Amino acid sequence: MGPVKADVDPPGLARRNDFVGTSNWKFGDVKIKETAMGLLSGLLGNASAIDAAKLEDEFSRILADGEQIEKAYKVLRDLFVFTNRRLVLVDRQGMTGKKSEYHSLPYKSITHFSVETTGHFDTDAELKIWLSGNHGPIQKNFRNDRNIYDVQKALATYVLR
Repeated sequence: MGPVKADVDPPGLARRNDFVGTSNWKFGDVKIKETAMGLLSGLLGNASAIDAAKLEDEFSRILADGEQIEKAYKVLRDLFVFTNRRLVLVDRQGMTGKKSEYHSLPYKSITHFSVETTGHFDTDAELKIWLSGNHGPIQKNFRNDRNIYDVQKALATYVLR
């Protein structure tokens, strides 16, 4: 893990993946920058579907009784996990990715969300999720907008139930 930089004022949470091996989280106005070693870690920023059965062991201690994983997507090392009750964002940290932070977002707390597609000079697509009680959105960047629609569709399916 590389240098960590921070400013001030942490009302909301967002994450941004910019360049090869670089991962930026944004908590409101606080910006935290991690530079991971390894060239391949940042080359793929596309969301890819994961078989929910493969996550059962990892999530067995996290899920509530009767809660089941229904869909999951991987973006770099991080995960978007959709259960029948909530969205769990998994932030893999450190050089090895063994340390994980689990952000639990009940669907009823999500007030709205948006997708920003890529442009000619801006090659990152962006998904933003606003939660009740937070000023800033949770933000995740994708290397292109091809796969962001799959995650957005799953989010719409669960939030709009």
